[in-house]
Amino acid sequence: MPRFLSMIRIDEQALPADTEFPPEFGQRMGALMEEITKAGVMLDTAGLLPTSEGTRVTWSGGKLSYTDGPFTETKEVVGGYAILQAKDKAEALEWTKRFLEIHPEEWTVGAELRQIDEG
Repeated sequence: MPRFLSMIRIDEQALPADTEFPPEFGQRMGALMEEITKAGVMLDTAGLLPTSEGTRVTWSGGKLSYTDGPFTETKEVVGGYAILQAKDKAEALEWTKRFLEIHPEEWTVGAELRQIDEG
């Protein structure tokens, strides 16, 4: 079965690192994680630390450059990821949709879903 990478995108400035998550959010997320794991779809998932903790590494013109975060010039950043194994893209999209719908409606969160090249 194909594997998919779901990159969870957030507006880091609209959702600061010290944001308190409502208890019902954690409960809904826990229930979904249990369901998706029991279904054999979830292979790995994690949230990421803020960009202030990160470093960008760029290769250009035969040279490496390093830029420490935060990356304030970027509105959306990858805030987490999930690696899913699903029968097809439609199934992976359905799980991704369910993940996004758990979030409070006042939040803006998105996902980019891409199949992993097993080639």
